Amino acid sequence: MTLNGGLQIGLYFLALLALVKPLGWYMARVYEGQVMGLDRVLGSIERWIYRICGVRAGEEMDWRAYAGAMLMFNAAGLLALYALQRLQGLLPLNPQGFGAVPPDLAFNTAASFTTNTNWQAYGGETTMSYLTNMLGMTVQNFVSAATGMAILVALIRGFARRSDTTIGNFWVDLVRSVLYILVPLSLILALVLVSQGAVQTLSSYHAVPLLQSLRYERPVADASGQPALDDKGQPKREQAAVSEQILAVGPAASQVAIKHLGTNGGGFFNANSAHPFESPSPLTDFLLILAETLLAAAFTYTFGKMVGDTRQGWAILAAMLIVLGIFVVGAYQAESAGNPRIAALGVNQQASDLQPGGNMEGKEVRFGLARSALFATATTATSTGAVNSMHDSFTPLGGLVPLVMMQFGEVILGGVGSGLYGMLIFAIIAVFVAGLMVGRTPEYLGKKIESYEMKMASLLILIMPMIVLGFTAVAVVTDSGQSSIFNPGPHGFSEVLYAYSSMGNNNGSAFGGLNANTSFYNLTGGVVMLMARFWLAILTLALAGSLARKKLVPSGPGTLPTHTPLFVVLLIGTVVLVGVLTFLPALALGPIVEHLLMVKG
Repeated sequence: MTLNGGLQIGLYFLALLALVKPLGWYMARVYEGQVMGLDRVLGSIERWIYRICGVRAGEEMDWRAYAGAMLMFNAAGLLALYALQRLQGLLPLNPQGFGAVPPDLAFNTAASFTTNTNWQAYGGETTMSYLTNMLGMTVQNFVSAATGMAILVALIRGFARRSDTTIGNFWVDLVRSVLYILVPLSLILALVLVSQGAVQTLSSYHAVPLLQSLRYERPVADASGQPALDDKGQPKREQAAVSEQILAVGPAASQVAIKHLGTNGGGFFNANSAHPFESPSPLTDFLLILAETLLAAAFTYTFGKMVGDTRQGWAILAAMLIVLGIFVVGAYQAESAGNPRIAALGVNQQASDLQPGGNMEGKEVRFGLARSALFATATTATSTGAVNSMHDSFTPLGGLVPLVMMQFGEVILGGVGSGLYGMLIFAIIAVFVAGLMVGRTPEYLGKKIESYEMKMASLLILIMPMIVLGFTAVAVVTDSGQSSIFNPGPHGFSEVLYAYSSMGNNNGSAFGGLNANTSFYNLTGGVVMLMARFWLAILTLALAGSLARKKLVPSGPGTLPTHTPLFVVLLIGTVVLVGVLTFLPALALGPIVEHLLMVKG
């Protein structure tokens, strides 16, 4: 690791830690209905929304009603986004005249953005109209993130309340998440992005002259559109020249801001955050990495405030950041080392902040390896999925890092809301394991963890691996799945495993060598994303309802303290052990064997 790279990574962690407490404190006041400043400005808008929607803000819900409202709202969003894509050719704000999105791709995309996954099997510049991006994708970026935040807050109330049957009001939690947290932060970030050069316009794409014309040969077609043949039966070719380039523009900055803050990740442009119109400068790249982890980290302090013990939140955050830091360094080291077979040939790549031999393939040369490794690890540690480099071009061990970060269950920070409620499930499992060691009923935050809670927790950690590994197995043994694999051997397997790990953890990033825009991957991927999001959400709310009904148990001599370094180590061990036991055999068939083959040559 170079000094320059180490300083960049260290600065990111310092900035993140500095923002956790003030933002976490603010969000706790938002969800507890306390005065926090913005309520004086936006309070009337909040009440107006409740009035026109018929929401009784003072009425709370039990977990079944909460889950029902959540499912109904997201089902409506899924159908609306699907319809918007299918009808976009007839709708306004479509200066490029894009037609209807094919049914299977429209389903996949609707499922993707509704579930906060933002998996994209399409090229943004060539598929979606401005209206679809703004009314469809951007709106879902807000409300899908807010859905995860609401579910988390409901679970926190389950821990904080005693002998209660309700866990809050979904509509209130949803509105307050959007109005007081996501919109203000997105507005600030979008303005910074625009000031740096990110595009935000409704004008059509621009044709600009090239400084130097490009000449090439192109095939000649006959009147029927088929290749024309010469006297020898060979395809005819003719000289052509290109003197201009079409620059795709649009309302990008507003979508980029919320896609990072809401851990969504879908790019307005196909190159995502490597595109200079999305991330114009090193400053914006840094801010986007910070934004995609900010809310997830700050929620740990919110959790501590709402349960009445901020030490609990700091312990959870410590576990998350320790794992994140280790994997960032691992990715950086793997990419800095590069491919030893290339180094052996004496063909060393050069960059200002790397040692010779570093793997610059697929990297954004403006930012270098340190930022690429940090971005790749952070975007898969959270459920963001945005990229500033192509993960498919990473070394085998470098590509292993984002794979494993997702396969931990997206709990190392994780998605906004969903990451922390996933980590709290692992905390429950950790205290259960500790209870088995001493022969005592486990407790967490004063609540006894009994058979019902352990059944819910067990299902929550088993569903994702079953979905990911099951669909990966189907894809690699069927003709429909294999037809999209262009890289034979372990790397092709890694691409499929990465795709379903990404969709099964609502991440959205990809190993781009896999052709995912087929009926097979669009349909199976849509099903995977819906199952991974809402099946787990329902079980989490059921757990919240059970915890809320429990009485507070005073801590005693046998109670495991859950704010100490010992518990942090136990929590990390639980997450890592579950991930290793579940996915190591699959990883051995993909990136691990690929690394061994690379070393062997």
